[in-house]
Parts: sequence; structure tokens; C-alpha cells
Amino acid sequence: VGASKKALTLVKELDAFPKVPESYVESTASGGTVSVIAFTLMAVLAFLEFFVYRSTWMRYEYELVNKTLMTKVLLCVNLCVFMNVDIGADVLDLAETMVANDGLKYEPVNFELSPHQRLWHMTLLHIQERLRVEHSLQDVIFKSALKGAPPALPPSEDHPASLSACRIHGHLYVNKVAGNFHITVGKSIPHPRGHAHLAALVSHDSYNFSHRIDHLSFGEVIPGIISPLDGTEKISADSNHLFQYFITIVPTKLNTYKVSADTHQYSVTERERVINHAAGSHGVSGIFMKYDINSLMVKVTEQHMPFWQFLVRLCGIIGGIFSTTGMLHGMVGFTVDLICCRFQMGIYKRLKVSKCINICFCINSSL
Repeated sequence: VGASKKALTLVKELDAFPKVPESYVESTASGGTVSVIAFTLMAVLAFLEFFVYRSTWMRYEYELVNKTLMTKVLLCVNLCVFMNVDIGADVLDLAETMVANDGLKYEPVNFELSPHQRLWHMTLLHIQERLRVEHSLQDVIFKSALKGAPPALPPSEDHPASLSACRIHGHLYVNKVAGNFHITVGKSIPHPRGHAHLAALVSHDSYNFSHRIDHLSFGEVIPGIISPLDGTEKISADSNHLFQYFITIVPTKLNTYKVSADTHQYSVTERERVINHAAGSHGVSGIFMKYDINSLMVKVTEQHMPFWQFLVRLCGIIGGIFSTTGMLHGMVGFTVDLICCRFQMGIYKRLKVSKCINICFCINSSL
């Protein structure tokens, strides 16, 4: 029993928060007002700090070498060309290897969009414009990305008489080297030095490579992520026209709380010109997308504040406000006491002067 009492006494001596008897505590209206303001401010800041804890941000890291073992990249394409003649799309890479285009499909469609489709297209263009102006919107898109099929252009009711265009859609697996995905007149035929397109039977006056790109992406398709060429629409008034897109692809590893995927981002530079051999503008009419894969890989990771850091910040808010309001209350109390003391001294002096005047008046009256 004696040992336990000594231990209890030792613990009491180590108490850093001694209790003051209630008889020594005096409650004031100013103290209560400051306490209410302090507790309200604590609750508001703690509530806001909880929202900061719940929010996340994207962390970008760069690796010099792409460590992925895949030797192929998925190319997904969905575009419409304003030509109803025989056209062909294929890929020829830097090693002059022709990629099989069995995954592409050709469908006759109407190039003009319905009101519902035009609204969808204008919305996509507006999003693209905002992404070019406000780059932070890309983080919001990364956070909301989900696995599955990407949003597609709404279907339209095409009549056989109005099928004046050709939609090319599907996917290809291309090699991880620089290449050229192109669309021109005629189906491609093998050639010892590359390949050629059989277009001798098609008149040049019937060429019209006006096109609209609904979707073009590299790597795993992630809904919500909008590629730079999505929604691009080019209208040409000349029959022999060359459209060129120079694409730089950056492998991207995306890790968020909703999805984990290996995909690719890219930037694009556009160029177009009229083919006129008499004026010295040589080339082949068509749509050419020349791409190159960057050796850098970007890792995008979604992060949020650790729980221990949230507790530290919360304790800092509560302790800081408590200490600050305690000092404020002491200063207010000192100021009030000083004013009251001076007021009482003024009253005392006035009473003393009044008594002296009364005494003198009484003496004079008696005389």
C-alpha cells in the first residue's frame, strides 16, 4: 500500500495540467464571449481541414527509360472521310514493316451530323478548348477515369442515298518505333521497297479528304481521357489536299484510386497544303499521321494527405486558436480593468472635490 501511494504521489507531481479549484475560478461575460468565438472558429477551421484531407492531387514522375516489356502499342482510331470511293488505311513503321490492318472496318456513312451529333461534337470541341487554356482540368479527368469503353459519337439514321462518306474505325497493334498511319486512295499492295496504293482507276477530281476525327488514341483506352485529336474536323475546298499530323507519344502509367492502367498521351502538330505539281507542291493527297514514341515514361499517381499529418494540422489549429484567444482574453481583461480603475479614480476625485466644496460652503455659512 505504501509503495502504491508513493507511485501515485510521484505521478501527481509529474502532472503538467494542475487543476484549479472551482472556488478560485471567476467566470466573466467577456471570457464567455471570447470562448464562444474561439470554439466556433475551431469548429469551422477543423471542418475545412477535413475537406482538405479528403481532397487529392496528382503527382507526376518521369523515368528515363520505358521499362515495360510490351513491344506493341494499341492504336485505336475512329474517323470519317468525305469520300465514297475506294480508300485504304494502313501503317508503315520506321523499319519499313507494314502492319496488318485486319482490325480496321470501313462503313459507308453520311458525313453531315445530325443535330444531336452536332451538339455532342460542339461539346467535345469546347472541352478541348478549355483543356488547352486550363491545364489543371487534366488532373480532374485523370481522377474521374474509369475502365471500360470510351464514349462514342451518338448513332445516326443514315439513308442509302446520303451515304457519301466512309467511316474507318477499329484498332491496330503497331510496333514501338516511329511510324506513319495514313489514309489515301486505293487499297495498299505489298512492294519490295515498302508499299503502294492502287489508285490509277480513280479520277483526281473525285478526291476529297475532308475528314472528322472522332477518336484517336494510343495504348489502353480509358474513358474520360480526351486525346488532343478527338473532335478535329478539317474541310477542304480542293480535291488534291494533303493533311499531316506530327504526333509525339509519351508512355504514361496511371495510378488513381479508381483505375490503374498503362496508356499513352501525345501531343500533335498539324500541317496541310494543296498538292500542285505545276507549282512545285509535290506529294500524295491523303491524311498522314506520323508518330514517334518518346523514350521517357510519365508516372501519374493520385495522392492525398496522410492521416497523421491531418491530426498534426488539426492539433495545430486547436492549440494555436486556444493560445491566441487566451492571450486576447488576458489583454481584453487588462484593458477593461485599466479603464474601470481610471473611471473609479475619476469618480473618487469628483466626490472628494464635491465634499471639499460642501465643507467650505458650510464654513462660510456659519461665519
